[in-house]
Amino acid sequence: MVRFLEHAILILFLTYHSVCFSQNEEEDPFGLNELPIIKAEDKTAELLAKEKRSSIVVITQEGRDGKVSGTGTGFVISKDGLIATCAHVIGESRPIKVRFEDGKEYEVTEIFAWDRKLDLAILKIEAKDLIELALAKEDTAKQGTKVIAMGNPQGLEFSVVSGIISGLREIEGSSLIQIAIPIEPGNSGGPLMDTKGNVQGILNMKSAITENLGFAIPVRDLIRLLEKPNQIAMKNWLTIGQLNSAIWKPMMGANWKQRAGKIMVTKPGSGFGGRSLCIFQKEIPKLPYEVKVEVRLTEQSGAAGLIFESDGNNKHYGFYPSEGNIRLTRFEGPDVLSWSILDQVSTQLYRPEEWNRLRVRVEEEKIIGYLNGEKICELNDTVLRGGKAGLAKFRSTEAEFKHFEIGKDLSPKITPKETITELNRQIDILIQDPINNEAISELDSDVIASKSLLKKKIKELKNTTESLKRIHDQVHRKHITKKIINELSKGAKSDLALCALLIAQHDNQELDIEIYHSEINRMAMDLKDIINPEDSKENKVNTISKYLFEDNGYHGSRTDYYNRSNSYLNEVIDDREGIPITLSVIFIELASRINLELKGLGLPGHFVVFYNEEGKRKIVDPFNNGKNITSDEADQIVKNQLGSGSASEYSAADNLSIVKRMIYNLKGITIDNKEYSDALNYVNLLIELDPDDPQERLSRAILNIQNKQEQNAKSDLEWLLQTKPEGIHLQRIQELYNRL
Repeated sequence: MVRFLEHAILILFLTYHSVCFSQNEEEDPFGLNELPIIKAEDKTAELLAKEKRSSIVVITQEGRDGKVSGTGTGFVISKDGLIATCAHVIGESRPIKVRFEDGKEYEVTEIFAWDRKLDLAILKIEAKDLIELALAKEDTAKQGTKVIAMGNPQGLEFSVVSGIISGLREIEGSSLIQIAIPIEPGNSGGPLMDTKGNVQGILNMKSAITENLGFAIPVRDLIRLLEKPNQIAMKNWLTIGQLNSAIWKPMMGANWKQRAGKIMVTKPGSGFGGRSLCIFQKEIPKLPYEVKVEVRLTEQSGAAGLIFESDGNNKHYGFYPSEGNIRLTRFEGPDVLSWSILDQVSTQLYRPEEWNRLRVRVEEEKIIGYLNGEKICELNDTVLRGGKAGLAKFRSTEAEFKHFEIGKDLSPKITPKETITELNRQIDILIQDPINNEAISELDSDVIASKSLLKKKIKELKNTTESLKRIHDQVHRKHITKKIINELSKGAKSDLALCALLIAQHDNQELDIEIYHSEINRMAMDLKDIINPEDSKENKVNTISKYLFEDNGYHGSRTDYYNRSNSYLNEVIDDREGIPITLSVIFIELASRINLELKGLGLPGHFVVFYNEEGKRKIVDPFNNGKNITSDEADQIVKNQLGSGSASEYSAADNLSIVKRMIYNLKGITIDNKEYSDALNYVNLLIELDPDDPQERLSRAILNIQNKQEQNAKSDLEWLLQTKPEGIHLQRIQELYNRL
């Protein structure tokens, strides 16, 4: 959107150039020729900066990885904690913090008001007696008015620069103040003040025309937003990493999040010793039962792991690493006096800074603890029984958890010694010959054991670490590719959600796709409870739209569109944020589970869904909150991309074409980012899906050249020269082959 506006501004700047400096009043519709009289009470930039500095704030938003992903500016507009800024500064569904020049930092508790079209937002923080900036009266900004801008350009916090108002613009029905001031990233959201200190506008964007030119949103738009707020509590605004409340219940504070099947925790809890719990909400089996998890601590002085037999509050057992030892503890209350260390084991089985598998077996009179598959403690204790299980962290520990599971017997599968011997032999072959397909196929016979042995070999042979990692990834990707091909071979009966999740697992080996597959099934059950089977197709589709976009906060990614996370279905479910095709996959899969047939429609540059009713195709746009699209609007999407054509020329997308389009998106992102090794993985997957695709064969040859794998590139060029597919310039292929 910003890129489009900058282009529009360039055109309009040239169009209105004569208007801005006309001496004819009839040609001066905005009153730009009324130059202000400089009065004695006007203040210098230096004085204003000193006087207003305490009202300016740095605004940061948290990204998908938990780190600061964006920084901008805001300013105080009420003593009781209202902060004005631009909507793009706060992103979409991001945790937001506000920091003042004295170092005080506040978490935003509410989005008091926001408007994407105006690009304005008003934030609420829990603070009193702040120093507010005065808002100028509407329409008092004139051409030539001296103005001062304050902000945080390029990380240079609380900077000030002065200039003048060059003119007023009407861009796509919105007003903008054109200012002769350089605007840089980080300035957005800052105040544009006149020399009396009154806010005339909100800094918005940098011009594409010249460095010394920027734009601001007129203060009247902020005043109107302030008069008609649309409050959203942060608990509803935040969707990034939110734990599913039907599965997990965090207790005692801390910050629990979920990413790609892993649960992460930061910040101290409110329990004694910084304790915080995350209680698993599903039913626990009858005794005896087992509970397990894999945990990794960022600092070995921390403590985090399993809890079990919990009353959902202060009473529970704990089994976790703490300062390099493994502890079995019992908590019977809220303070240290009710805490007992039942056993503490120092063992070389514990692997610092790596994933460690914790498993506990709970019997009627006994508790047995296992670490990385080996029993390390066993004792009789019957004090607590009949409770829930879950996760715990202590002190300032930052930890990650994965593969949490409860069952009757969770003991690891034991691979026969003969198999291990054979797999090690194949690994040794691959060390000498990394592209030995026969050896790779042998490893595929027991993927779990193969991956485990490969990891062990990586540690043993430091000189061949990178080679082994590639083999490990290749085994994994080959295995996932087979699963995708096998599922797609079922045709119309293939599970599209499973295929989409397998694409994510193709990149993320630690992803537990069953969690997300179950989540789609759970959402479908929710829909079955609220949908009347006798309703029309239109009513059912509208119900799905309301459920996804209004009730559960799913939305199209506007500020982070080209993030690979938007193409991974598990992360779309985690964040409730995606691009057209991934949101469409969820829409289609939910519909299929309530016996409603929806089809995908791959328009150029935009993916939508449709259903047929009374012989007519009805199109729905999941990226835009399930909006219904008319045939004319769909035709316009095609024309915007191709210059001509009609949506009626495009037939329903089958599951294979949807999967390929998802992979094309990932391939495009990685090539744009010059991540050629990752791009090559996607092209390999596309060729496995369609070995006769000449464009992907050519893509693979070029990517292999980029990755200095000329011999691999030659084999694809030879294939092209032999098969002579249409649309390929064979003379240039021959020239490239000869050079190699």
